[in-house]
Amino acid sequence: MNKVSIRDLRNHGGTVVDRVLAGESMVVTRAGRPVAELRPVPRPGLTGAELLARWKSLPVVDAEAFRRDLDEFLDPTL
Repeated sequence: MNKVSIRDLRNHGGTVVDRVLAGESMVVTRAGRPVAELRPVPRPGLTGAELLARWKSLPVVDAEAFRRDLDEFLDPTL
C-alpha cells in the first residue's frame, strides 16, 4: 500500500483522490507514522432489473463467425 504525507495530501489532494478512484489504497502519514487510510468506496451492486435490462441490450454474437475471426488472427494451434 502506498503512503502519502499529510503535506502531500494537502498540496496534491486531487491527484491523490484520482489515484484512489483508480483503485489504489493509500496510507496517510504524519511525521512518518500512519494515521489514516484512503481506499475506494465499494460501488453499489446492480438490481436484478438493471442486470436484465443490460442483458437484453447485448448484441447477438454468432459463435461460428467469432471463432473464424479468432482463427484468422491467432494461431489456431495455441
